[in-house]
Amino acid sequence: MRQPEQSQARPEQPEVAQVVVVAAALVRAGRVLAQQRAYPPEVAGRWELPGGRVEPEENTREALVRECREELAVEVVPGEQLGPDVALPGGYVLRVHVARLSQPTATPVPVEHAALRWVDATDLAELDWLDADRAILPDLKVLLMAAGRGAAGCTGASE
Repeated sequence: MRQPEQSQARPEQPEVAQVVVVAAALVRAGRVLAQQRAYPPEVAGRWELPGGRVEPEENTREALVRECREELAVEVVPGEQLGPDVALPGGYVLRVHVARLSQPTATPVPVEHAALRWVDATDLAELDWLDADRAILPDLKVLLMAAGRGAAGCTGASE
């Protein structure tokens, strides 16, 4: 009796959903807010934009508001996405949104980080950015240069 042929095709792998990490390009007066990592040791001292993982019940804008509240103790208004998504290890993807402080006179504080610094377009290259954040620097520089010229809608944040 003849045996049925075994298919050489591999079983389909379930598609792995990307885990989105959001970051805020928080712009005020032509500068963007950078924060310096305090931990873990392998990235301590390096700079990044504020943000974090999108939780399952959140959309990216909700996550950005929550992360800025947790990391900076301020409320933000998220705007448009800045640049393309950046692939991260482990199936994660970084998505940066332009944002503004909901209260323009609010002062962010480094709740979970070693330091905060407002950086203009000419100072971006001075910081030791995390690799994923470094990938967005060209788009960030264009945004900040437009903000420095006083371009209308330079923050990209919705009112």
